[in-house]
Amino acid sequence: MINNISVGRRKTSVARAYLTPGSGKITVNGKDVTEYFPTDTLLEEVRQPMTVTETNDRYDARVRVRGGGMHGQAGAIKMSIARALVTIDEEFRPKLRSNGLLTRDSRMVERKKYGQKKARKRFQFSKR
Repeated sequence: MINNISVGRRKTSVARAYLTPGSGKITVNGKDVTEYFPTDTLLEEVRQPMTVTETNDRYDARVRVRGGGMHGQAGAIKMSIARALVTIDEEFRPKLRSNGLLTRDSRMVERKKYGQKKARKRFQFSKR
């Protein structure tokens, strides 16, 4: 039995994907993926690695994800599934790489600075 575990990260979300041979069912934190992600765009993003490699009906994915919000979690899951597919078959790497699914998106939230309202927004300036 193939049991490939891989980690994906996006913003503050961390996802661990376990891929096993199956019918293409994706489970996120014990729920079905359609139940966990409310919008079609997030569902499409999660399924993108399997769609690109044409393995929608060959592997089941069981994912544990924590931290961040919906978009960050979807990005983390996408990356973890892509990495798990590469551990299964190295021939998937060029397809996934050309679609940007193996590259970690390193953008993080900028910290708030003292003397300012937010990270870049400042308090209103008063000349007098």
